[in-house]
Amino acid sequence: MMPEVVSLSQQGTFEESNGRLLSYSQPSPGVTIADFLRHARGQVRVYWQDGQDPVTYAGFGVAAEIFAWGDGRFRDIQRQAAALFHDAVFYDGGQPLSTPRLMGGFSFRDDFSPDYAWAAFHPAHFILPHYQLVQVNDEAWLTINAILPRDESAHANLPMLQEAWQARYELLQKEIEEWRREHDHSQSQIPNLRYPMPYDAWEAMLNAAIERIHSGAFKKVVLARVAEARFTQRVDVEAALAYLNKTYAGCYRFLFEVRPFHAFFGATPELLVQTNGPRVETMGLAGSIRRGATPEEDAALADELLHSEKNRHEQRLVVESIQRRLHHAVHSLHIPEPTIYPLSNIQHIYTPIIGVLREANGALPLVERLHPTPALGGTPRRPALEFLRDAEPVPRGWYGAPVGWIDHTLDGKFAVAIRSAVTQENRVWMYAGAGIVADSEPQKEWEETGLKFRPMLEALGIVN
Repeated sequence: MMPEVVSLSQQGTFEESNGRLLSYSQPSPGVTIADFLRHARGQVRVYWQDGQDPVTYAGFGVAAEIFAWGDGRFRDIQRQAAALFHDAVFYDGGQPLSTPRLMGGFSFRDDFSPDYAWAAFHPAHFILPHYQLVQVNDEAWLTINAILPRDESAHANLPMLQEAWQARYELLQKEIEEWRREHDHSQSQIPNLRYPMPYDAWEAMLNAAIERIHSGAFKKVVLARVAEARFTQRVDVEAALAYLNKTYAGCYRFLFEVRPFHAFFGATPELLVQTNGPRVETMGLAGSIRRGATPEEDAALADELLHSEKNRHEQRLVVESIQRRLHHAVHSLHIPEPTIYPLSNIQHIYTPIIGVLREANGALPLVERLHPTPALGGTPRRPALEFLRDAEPVPRGWYGAPVGWIDHTLDGKFAVAIRSAVTQENRVWMYAGAGIVADSEPQKEWEETGLKFRPMLEALGIVN
């Protein structure tokens, strides 16, 4: 008999008394992340890939699920993650990277109240998948996770986990063999696309923000708008991810399908924070311009961006804010001169930031310090967020918020969830924002958000 898989959706929190984690991994030749996600269609699914890292994670099913609410949500998730991993037993199959990850994220605001688009999401929501696949370059390891009662022996339960692992691996192999013989019968869909906010409303919102900036209420605020599409069939999230993986390979690609066919996914260029023991990494990313049609035009546009006083000011506010927020947490920070961060259709001003922590307490205390950065909220933080709450007509949900993973040491990696979309069955909502400073122009910011919609519009096959 298999150890019971524990979902904590009723309790909402994980305590050590809930049980002990047992995890078993082995190499799984012939299985790719794409195969694994297809196999898990119609289930809870998670996925994470970092363009700077050869390691990719995916999972499906729920071994444990943790939630938190309110302004203590980061600390609550930290406490529950520590309880979940306490005394955990790992059989890693010779690959330490195959050990379990909690994957999830947070809403932009701690007082998040979900609307229809975000109905299944919480202010803080993390999933330990029942099955996890880690792919390191071209090699893969399949992991099965289960929660045991604390009075049961991990060693005694191991044969049952091994049996379940073998059955799942054989089923994966059988399905992959069948898929290889199939032809792709997917049909293109022509969706109904609309932008709920007209330009006049956008212009009025920006002018109100600029007026507040001139009055000294804040220096910068980031305003977002939404695009909505309705397909004739369920949104093909796997096809969208395949496009993002090919076209935005340098970005952080993620999927959190917290209920079947209710998914949040995207490809974001922006790292919020990564920890590895005492080492911390983050970035300042702000200011945008399109890519050029030729190498010469591209270089000229990059130079224009790098020497734009408006964009340099916007990016400088982000870097200075990160520096202030990390000041008491680090021994040192290395902040080089900004450079250009090019993506396929847009380029940004970018400053990598690396530091040494005074105390190595994992990623989440730093996520709490940094979110939201001025790149997605504004500065000073409080008045900018108050303006956002009153000005934006559509709730952000998890857009612009931290998404990522935590390992058993409580280290982790979190990106800022921009260039993203949330789906519900055949409907999808996309978000794009622009940083507003004193000399911002509504028309230019409208066009910039249009550029930022393109990755998801292209991934979903809405535009070419």
